[in-house]
Amino acid sequence: MSYNPSQIEAKWQKIWEEEGAFEPSDSLTQKKKYILSMFPFPSGRLHMGHVRNYAIGDAFARYYRKQDFNVLHPIGWDAFGMPAENAAIKHGRHPKDWTYSNIDYMRKELNTLGLSFSKTREFATCDELYTKWEQEFIIKMFEEGLLYRESTTVNWCGECHTVLANEQVEEGCCWRCDNEVQLKEMPGYYLDIIKYADELLDDLKMLEGKWPNQVLTMQENWIGKSQGLEFTFELSKESKEKLGGHFENYTVFTTRPDTIYGVTYSALAAEHPITKYLLDHDLLESAVAEKIVVISNMTEIERAKEGKEGYDLGLTVIHPLTGEEIPVWTANFVLASYGGGAVMAVPAHDERDFEFATKYALPVKRVIEGGEELPYTGTGDLIESDRFSCLPSSEAKIAIINAFEEKGIGKGTTNYKLRNWGISRQRYWGAPIPFVHCESCGLVAEKVENLPVALPEDVEITGEGNPLDNHPTWKKCACPKCGADATRETDTLDTFVQSSWYQFRYATNPKKWTETGIDKEEANYWLGVDQYIGGIEHAILHLLYARFFTKVLRDLGYHDITEPFENLLTQGMVLMDGAKMSKSKGNTVDPDALVEKYGADTARLFTLFAAPPAKELEWNDSAVEGAFRFIKKLYERNTKVNGNTLPNIDQSSLSKESKLARVKVYEALQKSTDVYEKTFAFNTLIAACMEALNALDKQDNQDVWTEGMYIMLNLLEPIIPHVTTELSEALFQRENLGRVLEVKEEVFVQESIMYVVMIGGKKRTQIEVSPSASQEEILETAKEAGSKWLEGMTVVKEIVVPNKLVNLAVKPQ
Repeated sequence: MSYNPSQIEAKWQKIWEEEGAFEPSDSLTQKKKYILSMFPFPSGRLHMGHVRNYAIGDAFARYYRKQDFNVLHPIGWDAFGMPAENAAIKHGRHPKDWTYSNIDYMRKELNTLGLSFSKTREFATCDELYTKWEQEFIIKMFEEGLLYRESTTVNWCGECHTVLANEQVEEGCCWRCDNEVQLKEMPGYYLDIIKYADELLDDLKMLEGKWPNQVLTMQENWIGKSQGLEFTFELSKESKEKLGGHFENYTVFTTRPDTIYGVTYSALAAEHPITKYLLDHDLLESAVAEKIVVISNMTEIERAKEGKEGYDLGLTVIHPLTGEEIPVWTANFVLASYGGGAVMAVPAHDERDFEFATKYALPVKRVIEGGEELPYTGTGDLIESDRFSCLPSSEAKIAIINAFEEKGIGKGTTNYKLRNWGISRQRYWGAPIPFVHCESCGLVAEKVENLPVALPEDVEITGEGNPLDNHPTWKKCACPKCGADATRETDTLDTFVQSSWYQFRYATNPKKWTETGIDKEEANYWLGVDQYIGGIEHAILHLLYARFFTKVLRDLGYHDITEPFENLLTQGMVLMDGAKMSKSKGNTVDPDALVEKYGADTARLFTLFAAPPAKELEWNDSAVEGAFRFIKKLYERNTKVNGNTLPNIDQSSLSKESKLARVKVYEALQKSTDVYEKTFAFNTLIAACMEALNALDKQDNQDVWTEGMYIMLNLLEPIIPHVTTELSEALFQRENLGRVLEVKEEVFVQESIMYVVMIGGKKRTQIEVSPSASQEEILETAKEAGSKWLEGMTVVKEIVVPNKLVNLAVKPQ
């Protein structure tokens, strides 16, 4: 019978579903593996990136089930977010209807791929039951002081009509729609992630060797811990008078207290309260004021791209150690979000300060020895620094901080680039923030017994404003505290909140989903996730937030886990003609069409064979054809099998070709454990199986064929499960799909070894020598076999690669 993928795949998908083959055991004593791929947004259709991600995760899950692990391999839907609202506007459909219909369609697509996901643990983050427990966590965080509301300058996307976290601004644009982001003052809710900054940073050490170094570095840099000196610059008497007595001083932070004697000016952010006071009270020239306003409306990324720009504010401050008066400027490189929005500028020892000072002819004073030219940003002995002169920088930093602390004018402190996480979004399709505004009681959390606070379904979504704000009745409620008329909060939660705890929801038995959000015993059993798979684009956003949520929920008593994801694999993108697949570029491949033409096993085999998982995968039609041909060939070789179990083979009785075939089969078996557990180089295992099948084809011993198929079907089952299970059922009653077999070392004892002979960089011939042959004997045999290519040549280099090849480098005589 010829290979019919659609028939075989439909058959086994039905059997697996009927058997409940992929549900984890309720037992919490068995050894476990938690395999998790980042869940998809239900946009309507799967793309090849999804296929690759889930094929990788499925290979892990199927492999560990064969090792008798209790395997949790779930899937769900990251279902809230702006695309649903945008689709509602475009197609005139309700976001809920659009979302759940997409989930239904994409679920069918996942099923056709034969992915071994748990069916019982699937959920969508827009399910009201999921929202209920999430709102409980938010209330607990509020009660513990980890969540607060304040008015501040935020990133505003006019296209999406919502606030963005700093992490969601990419090169000055919205991460989702690519619209230019503006700064806007408005109230919002914040999670105090900075309270966990040290733990988030320190615990990266636990992930070394388990997460890609690039991701660890990105998180370390984003947290941006720096230690130094915090002190105040006292305003001069004239400056205080100019500011109407509203300001006495301002605070600055520096990581280089050893350079403090080199300060020649100070600079404030355009948003600093003093700068704002000068603007609001018309104390600056109108042209200067206009330019400062322009700077204040620029994002941090935009400012970083601009050249250094600033303006003299007509103020001075007193140097805390020398008593000198220092001019105060506003500068576009000073950020309100870091160090209080004010800096001491040391142009001799800071490139940014030097560039600014050079442009505006400000003084430059060297106070650190070293380097021929300025700015010199390294360390060295101090000069022109009063009693601290001659001290090396490392000692001077400590001594100067101590001096400030003794005088009570400053202190050693730590700063972070990390900002608290703004979680308010002014959109409809999100989890409502469970708070109420009461004129008497202020901000009040909803009672837990009233959760979930669900979204109203009778809304009109136009893209203008927040539909919850415009709803006639939904936001009207009673204060949970005093019972008076009150107003419900209309902001919804950032969707990254939902993806920050979903790994714990999967780990909770669905039988308990109505009783609890996270079951502590089960969370402690399943977590951390043994293998997490997803794109590196989530290195900061999702992965940092999920780590933060894990630590917060631990401290709130929901579990005892410190890090959510033990091992991380960041798979590469799928490309076509060197570019990322994209609907807008018209260079996508439809997984449905691919499966319909070739079958799911071919799609899975191609994505795992075309490139190692962490590398980019270039789409190749001929490689897809090649994957299909290999599976077809494997299927058609079932007639070569004799018997229904693993045969006992007398190695000494075999022909040379049969012995070589066994070597190739067992080489693949040797490779498999490392591939599945360490290297994840599925392409090398697939290549080894292809070599083994070719070698089997060159011999005719049925016992060797039987052994070879028995082993190869086992090795390939996690990759191409339908056809391998079909063959295993027919040939071995699936007996071969259990634990991986032991390698038989006798197979590798060879009577002779074949060497390829390379001469002048080209393969010319091959030789067969005894396994005990010395290197000299191998070289002599190779030269004899390749004598006609050595005529008129001098051998300049001889290389013997054991058991593989001889390479002779030559030049004309």
